[in-house]
Amino acid sequence: MHKNLKVTDLIPHRPPFLWVDSILESDTTSILTEKKIPEDLDVFKGHYPQHPILPGVLLCEALFQTGALLISLLMKDAVPPPLGVPVITRVENAKFKRPVGPGDIIQMQVTLKETFSGVWFLKGILRVKEKVAVRTNFCCTLASMS
Repeated sequence: MHKNLKVTDLIPHRPPFLWVDSILESDTTSILTEKKIPEDLDVFKGHYPQHPILPGVLLCEALFQTGALLISLLMKDAVPPPLGVPVITRVENAKFKRPVGPGDIIQMQVTLKETFSGVWFLKGILRVKEKVAVRTNFCCTLASMS
């Protein structure tokens, strides 16, 4: 599905707040993305400097951006084109299983559970070293950027 598109073609996020490097797989109900966590992120200087851990909120953001990518891919060929960009409206049952640190590679799997009245209900799982680090359900809708 749209193999030649880059992440930045699909969502408005840009460094330093872009938490997805690449799309590994996608279909009509799910997407798999990846991000290599830079070793020199400023956040590591203050978030447990002796044992740096990427904050859970940023791991959730990586899942949310992956969800936005899935929605953007699903709507890419919509007629008429959608107005707005996907934004988070709800986060439920976030569970944090293991830490992510400098140099780790994370993979985000987001699955579309259902859509209803312009709201996308999604399930996200973030893995590090092939083990679940974060699991959450969340909802997105479109918001105008003007």
